[in-house]
Amino acid sequence: MLTRAKKEEIVAGLKTSIEKSKAVFLTNMIGVGANDSVAIRKKVRDANGSIVVTRNTLFKRAAAGTHLEDLFKDVKGPHAIAFAFEDAPGVAKVIYEAGKENELIDFKGGFLMDKPLTPAEVEQLAKLPSRDEMLGTLLATFMAPISAFARVLHAVNEKKKEGGEAEVAVEAAAEEAPAEETKTEDAGTEENKE
Repeated sequence: MLTRAKKEEIVAGLKTSIEKSKAVFLTNMIGVGANDSVAIRKKVRDANGSIVVTRNTLFKRAAAGTHLEDLFKDVKGPHAIAFAFEDAPGVAKVIYEAGKENELIDFKGGFLMDKPLTPAEVEQLAKLPSRDEMLGTLLATFMAPISAFARVLHAVNEKKKEGGEAEVAVEAAAEEAPAEETKTEDAGTEENKE
């Protein structure tokens, strides 16, 4: 049985998590095996989140006076709360993927910042790319023109090595020829002066 001091400690921890989180998801972890539960919690931690399982009354006390109050108003039965501190789609994706493997895990609702989410909306959020995936796509988009330019330079270099030497020599000779003509013209004008 939880002591009053322990309950207050849990409520204070939940309030801190509520204030720090960018998203909160109501889900279920009861009935999930210990090994699976530990694996899910680790993946959520890796996505910079946390999962808390405790009594509904403690959730309600922690959410009192916050935007999450309505989320816990009619909650009955065992539940878990997943907090996303940075990457909301990443945390939602972990729970969504775990729900595919274990039918006991599903979304009951949630909040993204101050906006309430239905279970279907949380599922759509889970299907978005994670922050790292989006950054990777953005980086690939930025690198595409540079990569294409490097490939063109490499192709030009390869062409010069294969047989383009003659073309380079012809271009060099063409550049030198006008210079010689200019010298001859200058010499002719000097002879006319004499």
